Amino acid sequence: MWIWGSFIFLIIIFLALDLGVFNRKDHVIRTREAAIWTSVWVSVAMGFSGVIYWLFQSGLIENPTGLTPGNAVLKYITGYLIELSLSIDNVFVIAVIFSSFAIPAKYQHRVLFWGILGAIVFRAIMIVFGVALINKFEWIIYVFGVFLLYTAYKMLKSDAEDYKPKESFVFKQVKKIYPLTTAMDGHKFFIRRMGIKAATPLFVALIVIELTDILFALDSIPAILAITSDPFIVFSSNILAILGLRSMYFLISRMLAKFRYIHYSLVVILAFVGLKMLFSHFLHLEEWVSLTVILVALLGGIAASLLKPEKTELD
Repeated sequence: MWIWGSFIFLIIIFLALDLGVFNRKDHVIRTREAAIWTSVWVSVAMGFSGVIYWLFQSGLIENPTGLTPGNAVLKYITGYLIELSLSIDNVFVIAVIFSSFAIPAKYQHRVLFWGILGAIVFRAIMIVFGVALINKFEWIIYVFGVFLLYTAYKMLKSDAEDYKPKESFVFKQVKKIYPLTTAMDGHKFFIRRMGIKAATPLFVALIVIELTDILFALDSIPAILAITSDPFIVFSSNILAILGLRSMYFLISRMLAKFRYIHYSLVVILAFVGLKMLFSHFLHLEEWVSLTVILVALLGGIAASLLKPEKTELD
């Protein structure tokens, strides 16, 4: 258990340094700063693969699935890349939410910080239940597989631009439960007006982002469970990818329009892991195959977007 405790303590240290030191003052996150922090988080995640190798080689952590150190590292990296790639759709939705509630750029990082903190807690709970279900009921893997294929189909047919946060079920329920105001006072989530405590747009955006992330987790966690059911690998790869989501948002949210085919990359990834789950008892794929498919899908979507940019009205 000390391994789990140490990892969680490390995450708490990262979060405390993020908000309490590096981003203590509200400011607009520029592209250069976002690029530096994205590089830092990716480097930390990739460096952690060395810790994974050491833990499985030394036997310091439980190994219920009997993984070799090398295979554990491959599964960790594959799970991390799956979560990171599926977060791209999450980035687009976050951008729409911020725009809809007119959240000033200088306060967006603080909203995302608390959103990520909540996401870590909810995902930890979902991972524990997901691993427990797979270990107790092997047939549940087929349910997850079908769900991922259905999600891939919905993603293929849906248009993300149709998403309207102010018309969502979550926003309507928050509006019924708590008084809302369009006024803001710095980065405060609540303010008092005429003796009434009301939630600011920052709080509403936080709640919508939080619950939206839970919906995204319904896709990403089964996707990682298709790679491995080892709880520590699933948890660490998922959480480290989530920690980098904030800086990745500020880095790529302004460039999403350029990468219009990346959406199809995510469809391919979800469909692949869904099929892998469905045929898991009949067909065993080496981990490097899964890793290759994910990388090719992502690079293919980026390359197609760059080689075939969207036509403008003047074209």
